[in-house]
Amino acid sequence: MKFDVYCDESRPDLFCSKAPPATFLVIGSVWSHREDRDKLKAEIHALRDRHKIGGEFKWQKVSPSWLAFYQELISLFFSEGDRLRFRCIAVDRTKVDLLKYHQNDQELGFYKFYYQLLHHWILDFNEYAIFCDFKRNRDMRRLAVLQRCIAYSNLSASVSSVQATRSEESVMIQLADVLVGAASARLNESLVPGSAKSQLVEYIESKLGRPIAATFKSESKFNVFVIDPQGGW
Repeated sequence: MKFDVYCDESRPDLFCSKAPPATFLVIGSVWSHREDRDKLKAEIHALRDRHKIGGEFKWQKVSPSWLAFYQELISLFFSEGDRLRFRCIAVDRTKVDLLKYHQNDQELGFYKFYYQLLHHWILDFNEYAIFCDFKRNRDMRRLAVLQRCIAYSNLSASVSSVQATRSEESVMIQLADVLVGAASARLNESLVPGSAKSQLVEYIESKLGRPIAATFKSESKFNVFVIDPQGGW
């Protein structure tokens, strides 16, 4: 089968900040069947039109006036069952030794975690196209190396592409942004009670039937991998 994977991140500069504003870097991904691509995009565009949402939607734009739109977006995500899935990896900055394990290179460490996000959901005999939100990298080869590493460790699967895509050009990356933002806000305990963002996270959790937190590896709909850099799940 063929799958599309849309990725985004929250707090990518956490490890180089002199005054870190949070504990967890979160990198997330939305996984969908390739044959559903046009249908999903059309449904999201129709939802935007119905709510008169112009331009890009994302976590930072969640507000009381747009809350109904974001709640319907979340309902759309859950209505697709396992044909539309979310996975994120959360990395505790206090447990990462960049000097020892990542050549003191924050960008290298970031893409190693990106690999961990993707590798565990790449299955044999499937084909994957991966779309990463555009990010300026010091080393321009990062995505090519990421694709090569995933391909080498999944020889019975096909990773046809790993490419940068600007979020304003992809409603699926925008969906990933909303889900990543919600997971990051809950894990970093940054929600303001009663705010629109807090209400949206609570709406997601009502759909899940549980709080957003670390999940078992087998969780297929909304998977949260809080990685232990020293090993284990």
